[in-house]
Amino acid sequence: MVTKAKRTAEVTTLESIPNIGPAMARDLRQLGIATPAALVGRDPYAIYQDLCLHTGVRQDPCVLDTFIAATRFMAGDPPHPWWHYTAERKRTIKTS
Repeated sequence: MVTKAKRTAEVTTLESIPNIGPAMARDLRQLGIATPAALVGRDPYAIYQDLCLHTGVRQDPCVLDTFIAATRFMAGDPPHPWWHYTAERKRTIKTS
């Protein structure tokens, strides 16, 4: 089991980012995001769109919440569970 980072300075792999497990890390790598640093400055909504296009299916909206959590964490925000961002996502794109 990978230890989850509490600060960006502790991040060594995608899997060490809070909320990112093996499956989400695999999805990010499919999109060419191979390192935690590659998330810095990225738009989580664009990453989600790219994943939907790449896989040919609409991903569950909680995937977007997870991308928001990961990009915010890599931008220096404290770690939050992915569902912390659900209300923001719903306000932003009007989904349930």
